[in-house]
Amino acid sequence: MAYPFQLGFQDASSPIMEELLHFHDHTLMIVFLISSLVLYIISLMLTTKLTHTSTMDAQEVETIWTILPAIILIMIALPSLRILYMMDEINNPSLTVKTMGHQWYWSYEYTDYEDLSFDSYMIPTSDLNPGDLRLLEVDNRVVLPMELPIRMLISSEDVLHSWAVPSLGLKTDAIPGRLNQATLISTRPGLFYGQCSEICGSNHSFMPIVLEMVPLKHFENWSLSMI
Repeated sequence: MAYPFQLGFQDASSPIMEELLHFHDHTLMIVFLISSLVLYIISLMLTTKLTHTSTMDAQEVETIWTILPAIILIMIALPSLRILYMMDEINNPSLTVKTMGHQWYWSYEYTDYEDLSFDSYMIPTSDLNPGDLRLLEVDNRVVLPMELPIRMLISSEDVLHSWAVPSLGLKTDAIPGRLNQATLISTRPGLFYGQCSEICGSNHSFMPIVLEMVPLKHFENWSLSMI
């Protein structure tokens, strides 16, 4: 959950999000070093009158400033591709949940159970209890077991939506007529908030996502009470 005036990412609650945070720090450090070097060279050129006559026509310099950017791009691309393949890989999911986007609410169906499905609407501001979060609370939370691989099948029944939960590193488009797939695994229990991240109409801001990650025993008790 983000807090007011937060500038960075939310705390990672999944292995994928931890990898994304590490990659962000890795890339940001490279950008910082390049920016510092360029700023230093520019300031040096503006403040000194000493120039080397052969600097502007040197094969060695041209070779370096051609090869060095290529090496830097490789250093960025390889970790990025690794995380990309990790995000697409699904190994024996313990549970499958089908998510359908509507204007403007979400529908969830636990496909491993015979009759376990529900709609999830945002709770209006006038109905909130003390301590509830405005524009983020829903009437039916998605209860899932923690520390287990879960497959999310995401689609839409009307327009483009996007199912996103930042602290779990999830953001998958919900496209009419297309079934997208995402994997999530939470390393700790708790409530994880998200929102639709694709402009989908006048009430786009009013279709939040709330995941409640609980131990497996609590999830089994909840699923039995819902059936």
